Amino acid sequence: MKYAAIDIGSNAIRLLIAEVKNEHHIRSYKKTILIRVPLRLGNDSFGKKKISKPKAEDFFRTMQAFKNLMEVYKVEEYMACATSAMREAKNGQEIIDKVNKKLDMNIEIVEGGKEASIIYASHFEEYLDKSKSYLYIDVGGGSTELSLFSNGAIRQSKSFDIGTIRILDKQDKAATWDDMRSWVFRNTKNLKLSAIGTGGNINKLYRLSETQEGEAMTYENLEHIADYLKSFTLEQRIDVVGLNKDRADVIIPASDIFLSVMKWAEIEDIYVPRLGMVDGIIQTLMDKHL
Repeated sequence: MKYAAIDIGSNAIRLLIAEVKNEHHIRSYKKTILIRVPLRLGNDSFGKKKISKPKAEDFFRTMQAFKNLMEVYKVEEYMACATSAMREAKNGQEIIDKVNKKLDMNIEIVEGGKEASIIYASHFEEYLDKSKSYLYIDVGGGSTELSLFSNGAIRQSKSFDIGTIRILDKQDKAATWDDMRSWVFRNTKNLKLSAIGTGGNINKLYRLSETQEGEAMTYENLEHIADYLKSFTLEQRIDVVGLNKDRADVIIPASDIFLSVMKWAEIEDIYVPRLGMVDGIIQTLMDKHL
């Protein structure tokens, strides 16, 4: 079977097509194709509160291309989720409705809670020590999802309107930062925690840190990499460090979010399982049908 996941984020839109197997009661999937289009819907949504006509047209063309690819790869079922950028845009639902009608698709705008639950569906916690507690940190373009894991289960969870595109566009609010800091203090007090980080930026920071695969990256190492990147201009991060143009700017506020949360919770290391929204969507489809 082949399933597909579409993640319509504030910074980029992703399509993952995966081949799913269910052998001897063991379910697994292999990634067939992963495409990322840096559309940056959040640039319109968080500042203007409306998706512009050019962005809407690019979004339509992207969805059309994704649908064509799903047909070529003979995808049996897919799930398409739009997150904070479409949630906050006044014309977000209107744009989604038009695309659904014209392309005969089923795209859904999901709330922060459902977004978090889909990400958690990837079951990354199964690979961790059940005797330990973890603070899960997922940083996107428009929001940050925080969850406290203990004994392999979620104990507390909350979504905050703090994200990389929102910070770059100066649309983050001091009150929201205060709210996130208070939540971390309140829920992590007297706990010895490690962090789990997901999202494209922490994946890149992890690779730059040269941490051995599967090992946790230390707070000091993350801070060192962040300071190293901040020592370059945007152009130098592209030309000298070799970052993609659409990664070179957002990676700085992303590092600030991860470091802030880890500092507040007095966390010394962070695991990066390299799983995200599209992986959670595939797992959600597997749980539904298998």
